[in-house]
Amino acid sequence: MSDWAIVTGASRGIGREAAARFLKEGWRVLSLSRQDCPVAGVLPVRVDLGEPGWEPLVERTLRETLGAAPGRVCLIHNAALYAHDDALSLSAEHLRRVLEVNIVAPAQLNRLVRGYLSPGSSILYVGSTLSEKAVRGAASYVTSKHAIAGLMRATCQDLAGTQVHTVCVCPGFTDTEMLREHIGDNTEVRTSVAGRTTFGRLITPEEIAGVLFQCALTPVLHGSLVHANLGQIET
Repeated sequence: MSDWAIVTGASRGIGREAAARFLKEGWRVLSLSRQDCPVAGVLPVRVDLGEPGWEPLVERTLRETLGAAPGRVCLIHNAALYAHDDALSLSAEHLRRVLEVNIVAPAQLNRLVRGYLSPGSSILYVGSTLSEKAVRGAASYVTSKHAIAGLMRATCQDLAGTQVHTVCVCPGFTDTEMLREHIGDNTEVRTSVAGRTTFGRLITPEEIAGVLFQCALTPVLHGSLVHANLGQIET
């Protein structure tokens, strides 16, 4: 009987480091990403959570890999789309695409994985500081991260009596590919962003992976929204 971590968006950033951490701790790891997870030993499943029709592949993979009686299962909803957009000019097509990956896919994965969640298992959501506030120019992302916090809280209530727990981890400014794509290569901008934490530096993806692993082992956090942001300075 093996413990399994199922990580979406594990090809880079926080997802990649989460896969590496759980693997290091002796868990088997299944990656659900558009690209393969580069961590040796991770079972990769190429899937685009933004495109309809991915569920049968994942359902079959779960049946063939986890079997009828796995150990603990930790489902980590990490995959997300981030786009520069405006709340007053969002197109329906664009908003649907973002929500499909950031909120609809996690809900569907919960349904597919539910039957494998033995006592001690967990469902972890990767939120953001933007799960509880907003900034300009990121309307769809802000909306989806607020929604993921709501989905976590609903998950908590609907897991009552199962001995399965759920947590939403909200990273601050983390040194990922997504952040670099967002802020560009400007050194001054990068320094300014790093200065928005009380530690004066960016968070590493490995640090967030460590928080996720601890959350998987800590059922007392059930229903919690956990900020992991190095004491972000509010402006």
